[in-house]
Amino acid sequence: MMQLPQHHKPSKPSAPSCCSSWIRRSPPPSPPHKKPGGGGRSRYACRLVPLLVLTIYSLVTVLRIPSSSLVVTTADSERVERREDLEALKTHLPSNQNSLEAREETRSVASLPCSAFISGEAGYGEEGVLCCDRSHYRSDVCYLRGDVRTDPSTSSVLLYNAPRGSTPEKVRPYTRKFEDSIMSTIDEVSIVPVPGAYNASGGGALRRRCDVRHPRGVPAVVFSTGGYTGNVYHEFSDGLIPLFVTAQRFAGEVVFVVLEYHYWWLGRYGAVLEGLTNYKVVDFRSDRRVHCFDEMIVGLRIHGELVVDPKLMPNGKSIKDFQALLHQGYSRASSSSSATPPVPLPLQAPPSRPCPRPPAKPKLLIFIRKQNRVLLNLPHVVTACRKAGFAPHVMNLRRQTPLPVIHAALASADAMVAVHGAAVTHFLFMRPGSVLLQIVPVGLDWAADAFYGKPAQQLGLEYLEYKVAPEESSLAAEYGLNSTVVRDPSVISSRGWWEMKKVYMDRQNVTVNIKRFGELLKAARTHLKNTTACAKGAGAGAATALR
Repeated sequence: MMQLPQHHKPSKPSAPSCCSSWIRRSPPPSPPHKKPGGGGRSRYACRLVPLLVLTIYSLVTVLRIPSSSLVVTTADSERVERREDLEALKTHLPSNQNSLEAREETRSVASLPCSAFISGEAGYGEEGVLCCDRSHYRSDVCYLRGDVRTDPSTSSVLLYNAPRGSTPEKVRPYTRKFEDSIMSTIDEVSIVPVPGAYNASGGGALRRRCDVRHPRGVPAVVFSTGGYTGNVYHEFSDGLIPLFVTAQRFAGEVVFVVLEYHYWWLGRYGAVLEGLTNYKVVDFRSDRRVHCFDEMIVGLRIHGELVVDPKLMPNGKSIKDFQALLHQGYSRASSSSSATPPVPLPLQAPPSRPCPRPPAKPKLLIFIRKQNRVLLNLPHVVTACRKAGFAPHVMNLRRQTPLPVIHAALASADAMVAVHGAAVTHFLFMRPGSVLLQIVPVGLDWAADAFYGKPAQQLGLEYLEYKVAPEESSLAAEYGLNSTVVRDPSVISSRGWWEMKKVYMDRQNVTVNIKRFGELLKAARTHLKNTTACAKGAGAGAATALR
């Protein structure tokens, strides 16, 4: 019997192994009319097992990936890039700086201090903000950002779509928070957060219609001209300077909303306000219209008595910049009523005073008082000033004396003499390098130095004090030369401001010792003589500062 070649010998099919069936082509399935036997079930089981393993593995892998990372947006990719930058930075920074840098990258609006919004350090965003800074002993200041609308009928400000969890706030926007008696007279502003938004289906809060919609990016600053307004010292220290501190950074693009508005106040200080705002002042009480803003500050920041602290200003401005604002406003007011324009002051104080006029005597202004702290021997004081080489001029100020007139007189003066009182505030109009000589009555040493002495020195003035001796005060005749009132004013001062004011400010007049006073006049004259004369370089520097 002939045998076939080996390679043509038919082989008996064997049951496929589990490890090879799913990678080889499967045999065709059994015809439908045939019932598969036990071997077929084994083949299908072997094919399903690895498919089931793959399915389970895929599910486990998918579940381990966070759902948020399945979709990558542009913002996400930017976040990733920032995080990669941060990781690269960490390799070059100590660990403590690492954590600080990481925190700064991820700080939210809610984590920022309210003062950062008030000063403009936090920048501007779309997210709504409502916060109040009540940390300063002089004033409370609140900040609002979003859909802000006034409601004069209830002395309220409404913030629509307020951040979740916001609570109503109340503020008296005046800078003598520590003085309860005067703060109780200041109108209170209610800040009302309104969550949600009104929609056509009736959900949310119905918004008050805007009668005046102010431009986007033009905030409101709300403050009061009540309290001690009417006293020139307080008008500057409690009002105008804090207004400068709060609003100067807006470069005129800000609206002033005033409580307890006085027309005479606007007439008196309008020239200064024009340098801070490009818009009309809003009378909060009388203007019944709804004003709408996207940003608002309620209250004023304050640094101290007649002080602008450059370290607390976002742009480093100082009291010299405030003086430049005064000069700009009142020089313009003077020139509009005079054919001869005033000589401008340098915006920044040069190393020396402007060039003196050698042939002329230095001009000295003496500010006098009529009701209390009166200079009883004024004629002798005037004579002493002449003998010291000055050209004295007596200034008898009245409430109706226009500020441009006072400014023009002091801007051209070399020295000023005044008994401690509100009129000393006008030293703000004097040139750097000029002399302020303050006569300090008994019991007023601290107030004289804190309210006028230190601020005058910060402005660049030469500050001199004449301290009234006990025998030179009218209190010696009233209480006795050796009385506690005269010899130890701290006893009266310890009873509070009002007791001190009643005795030492309201009931005291002075008679200076001419010989001792003359020594201070000589010191003032020597200072003016020794002031470095203007050189060509200094003159060029001043001209550059004025451009």
